[in-house]
Amino acid sequence: MKKITLLLILVIGFTSCKSSKQVVTKKNKTTKTTRTSSPTTSSSKEIKNIINYAKTFEGTRYKYGGNTKRGIDCSGLVVTAFNKENIALPRTTADLSKRGEWIDVKNVKEGDLLFFATKKNSRSVNHVGIVTKSRPGHVEFIHSTTSRGVITSKLSERYWYLAYVQARRMM
Repeated sequence: MKKITLLLILVIGFTSCKSSKQVVTKKNKTTKTTRTSSPTTSSSKEIKNIINYAKTFEGTRYKYGGNTKRGIDCSGLVVTAFNKENIALPRTTADLSKRGEWIDVKNVKEGDLLFFATKKNSRSVNHVGIVTKSRPGHVEFIHSTTSRGVITSKLSERYWYLAYVQARRMM
């Protein structure tokens, strides 16, 4: 009888020990970017200018919070390149990941932003890059890495493929 009572107490104890906190997921509300110039539809010339300007930073070392050729971080590269075409964007990767229009990775085009979660055991966005080339099954992007500075990578590389979280269109 004591064994049954003890077993019953353990079963009740384990079933009542669940967390009272419920996990709620929701899709973040997206907002469009603001332009400091007249609002027109994005042209392929603007996108090419953004990409070409970002490429001028290739080889620049990584510097947290940097936005010059002396040192630049990933969101600094994005903001600086878009700023060149008078397109104002938020400075942090987290804020960038909430702007623009969410798009499926199969539909990315040049100038779109790719977001990644590079920290172990985390899916929180902490890295961003600009798509430089896109065709079915092949996406290249420019970004600033802590180890190699500003480089161009392929989304098909194992590291980036596994770290990929989302894509957004700012223009």
